[in-house]
Amino acid sequence: MELRHLRYFIAVAEELNFTRAAEKLHIAQPPLSQQIQQLEAELGFQLFHRTKRTVQLTEAGQVFFEESQKIMQQVDRAIQLGRQTSRGELGQLTVGFVSSAAHNVVPPILQAFRTRCRAVKLELHELTTNEQLQRLREGRIDLGFVRPPVEEDAINSEIVFREPLMVALPKTHPLTDRPYVELRELSGEPFILFPRSQAPALYDAIVSLCQQAGFCPIAGQEAIQMQTIISLVAAEMGVAIVPASMQNFQRRGVVYKSLPESTCMVAIALIWRNHPTAAVQRFLEVVRQSCGFET
Repeated sequence: MELRHLRYFIAVAEELNFTRAAEKLHIAQPPLSQQIQQLEAELGFQLFHRTKRTVQLTEAGQVFFEESQKIMQQVDRAIQLGRQTSRGELGQLTVGFVSSAAHNVVPPILQAFRTRCRAVKLELHELTTNEQLQRLREGRIDLGFVRPPVEEDAINSEIVFREPLMVALPKTHPLTDRPYVELRELSGEPFILFPRSQAPALYDAIVSLCQQAGFCPIAGQEAIQMQTIISLVAAEMGVAIVPASMQNFQRRGVVYKSLPESTCMVAIALIWRNHPTAAVQRFLEVVRQSCGFET
């Protein structure tokens, strides 16, 4: 028995007329009758009572009709799900992101993806850049938003966001009344820094900026999460140089100031493995449409 036999049978059962069923199926009526006869022979029971004027389902035919409809509905659903999966519109994606990315590029991208691919389940994990790279190698995440550079042959990366650096000061700091702060004025202050082992590019950018101002920053405290860094600034444990989007993290007791000498831009990159799945490819399309990749 083939699926076409069930489709032919269902059409006749719905129409109770071989001529109309044949027209519905876009085939001739005699071959349709032959297919139904072959199906009855294979099943070992009669599906229809036929006269010259009427066609009626037998009791067995009625039961077979109801079950055949369920089968075809399941087949149609399987086809639909398969097509959705092949287009990246169904499935699950595990996405990592550095904490600061939650204050800039990640929310609008996730919103755009959820709007276009509601059937894809997203599982999000806040992780450092190194943690994301490790999990991506192990297949434990599908994509990640990290601080570049990423220099691994098996991992693709593209810049999706750039922003300048700013200084975060305790509200009680004497320089908060200035429109901007020159870094050299902070040379004697303790700095709250992100560990270099976790995000070397960001750490190096901050240290390089200080060196250009004529000093090496005094490491007062280290913290892995940007939110923790800002909280330590609010606690007057020191000052910090942070990405400008951290202004979106509303923390009482902290004032953000521009750095006029800051020509340094820091970036967020999207990473993914070679040979991406359909769902990953779909996510990449949404990112390109949302903010565009930079080369």
